Amino acid sequence: MKRMGGTSLVALATAALLAALSLVASRQARALETLGTLDQLRRERSLEMAERDELQSRIENLESRSRVISEAQGRLGLKLPQAGEIVYLGGEGA
Repeated sequence: MKRMGGTSLVALATAALLAALSLVASRQARALETLGTLDQLRRERSLEMAERDELQSRIENLESRSRVISEAQGRLGLKLPQAGEIVYLGGEGA
């Protein structure tokens, strides 16, 4: 094999250095892109959790006894029974 000249050796080292730097830059760009995606997903998750909490609160309000009684009285004309109007029926175990 022939010995490489000094210029060829410098050119080869420079090419290797540029290739390594390009690889590092490429990996950093992908890492930044992945971090951006992760940040976006975290924001979306936070919004979804806030919406879930809001819906859960709304469900609890809609299922509350006071609201059900109010709706039954307003829409259906129902009223709470007086003590004398309550009839207890005996069941199998009574």
